[in-house]
Amino acid sequence: MEPEQLTHLVEEALDDLKAVNPVTLDVSALTDVMDYLVIASGTSNRHVKSLADNVTVEAKKEGVRPLGVEGEDAGEWVLVDFGDVVVHVMLPATRDFYDLERLWSQPAAAT
Repeated sequence: MEPEQLTHLVEEALDDLKAVNPVTLDVSALTDVMDYLVIASGTSNRHVKSLADNVTVEAKKEGVRPLGVEGEDAGEWVLVDFGDVVVHVMLPATRDFYDLERLWSQPAAAT
């Protein structure tokens, strides 16, 4: 599945369970590690876990398995890594603290 298609599937899976403030960033010009970064919030630990689980389930239905899933135990921040598409589902306070949108929207510093 192409990264753009997978990103759309992830966005729909998050929307299905009412993710809060989902954002998709095209980071292909910033890194070779991934093409898209999808960030969303959940309203509780349980909601965060459910959102991440729904992303995984919907992707598996299309034959796409994540390379890894981290953080499901605590539920403050769950990362679902599909390689070209990386999904971060967080509690709002965690999202505010790490501010990944700002971090990944900055142009690379000149070296």
